[in-house]
Amino acid sequence: MSSFEDLDLSKQLGYAIEDLGFTQPTPIQQEAFPVIRSGKDVVGIAQTGTGKTLGYMLPILQDLKFSKQVNPRVMVLVPTRELVVQVVDEIHKFAKYLNIRVLGIYGGVNMNPQKEMLLQGCDIIVATPGRLYDLALARAVQLKSVKKLVIDEVDVMLDLGFRFQLKNIFELLPEKRQNIMFSATMTEEVDALMDDYFVSPQRIAIALSGTPLDNISQSVYAVPNFYTKLNLVSQLLKDKETFQKVLVFVSNKKSADRTFDVLTEEFPDEVCVIHSNKSQNYRIRSIRQFDEGDNRILVTTDVMARGIDLHQISHVINIDTPKYAENYMHRIGRTGRAEKEGRSILLYTEKEQEDKEAIEALMDYQIPVEEFPETVEISKLLTPEERPFIKEHNNPHKPIDGEEPGASFHEKKEKNQKTNQGGSYRREIAKKYKKPKTRGDKNYNRRNKNKRR
Repeated sequence: MSSFEDLDLSKQLGYAIEDLGFTQPTPIQQEAFPVIRSGKDVVGIAQTGTGKTLGYMLPILQDLKFSKQVNPRVMVLVPTRELVVQVVDEIHKFAKYLNIRVLGIYGGVNMNPQKEMLLQGCDIIVATPGRLYDLALARAVQLKSVKKLVIDEVDVMLDLGFRFQLKNIFELLPEKRQNIMFSATMTEEVDALMDDYFVSPQRIAIALSGTPLDNISQSVYAVPNFYTKLNLVSQLLKDKETFQKVLVFVSNKKSADRTFDVLTEEFPDEVCVIHSNKSQNYRIRSIRQFDEGDNRILVTTDVMARGIDLHQISHVINIDTPKYAENYMHRIGRTGRAEKEGRSILLYTEKEQEDKEAIEALMDYQIPVEEFPETVEISKLLTPEERPFIKEHNNPHKPIDGEEPGASFHEKKEKNQKTNQGGSYRREIAKKYKKPKTRGDKNYNRRNKNKRR
């Protein structure tokens, strides 16, 4: 199949695809289309930026007929609120000429308006697991009409601790349904989830994690500490013609705020930031301003940026070297999209040397090393995490490892070494009846009692 015309799409979908300017399906879209339409359970493994959303939505929309029923027939689960907003927006584009009702559900906002929207009915519901489960418990949504379940970025959901909600949502769904799961990585947790709830799924693997993207040039700098990294990044970003649209990755919220504060001083009105401590409106506004070009630089953490489709990013700068090598692949996949050239820059300290080597081992590729510019100031300022731990030898709160206790140290007196045994009554009962061998052995105590008689 070389074009969307070969997929034999309905006229309405064909018009929408044409309006979007798409001419050829990506490999994951091409492979997934016939399998999903067949009704089989599907597990798709593809890197970020390969068109997964259209890959699973195109065959679903092709077969989704008009209906007036209130309860949803298709459910898409995604890990973050930003991804809910993005997927809903994309489905609206794909279904531009279809009479399909799409509803996005996520936490961090009042639940009552969402309940009212659900009462009006929808065909496709896109939701985060936590808020969807809350609404299901409140009986605001019935899931027994769901025929197709899509779980996008499932590895991130499990990393965020959504296993409990996912399992409980599965229990509320009808047994006869089609399961479609897309992920950038296959972990043991993902495999376990698939084994429990999927029926003979067909796997589609395109551009597995660890495969370097050919159109992304990579480079690496050895840097002594965090604030020197920021000095280097500030100097690089002064070249606005080269660094036109830059995504800056950090490992946590504290680093994101520090990076934002430093870069904002150097580039006022050019920097925005997103992380989980920011309000929903702030995060959506930051993404929109960056995507539309109002801000040139976006500082983000891995979880917040995962799955979000941002266009025409010229550079990805990794201020913190990710501890999990596969996260590096997700990061750099943000640039070099749609066959355009992209560039990735990785900064690492001596402590991050092993993480950098793990990334190179995963890709089977040695990232070219750049010389540290002489014009960049080496900062003496250290973050609290980088500062050496000072032990107070004269007034320690706890004994220092390897030290003998001082002369004033003494063992507890015998009366102070007693532990709570649960009261004399409980102890006497325990002596008399012992403990059952197993919880289910109800007759164990009865047999022992008869023996004593």
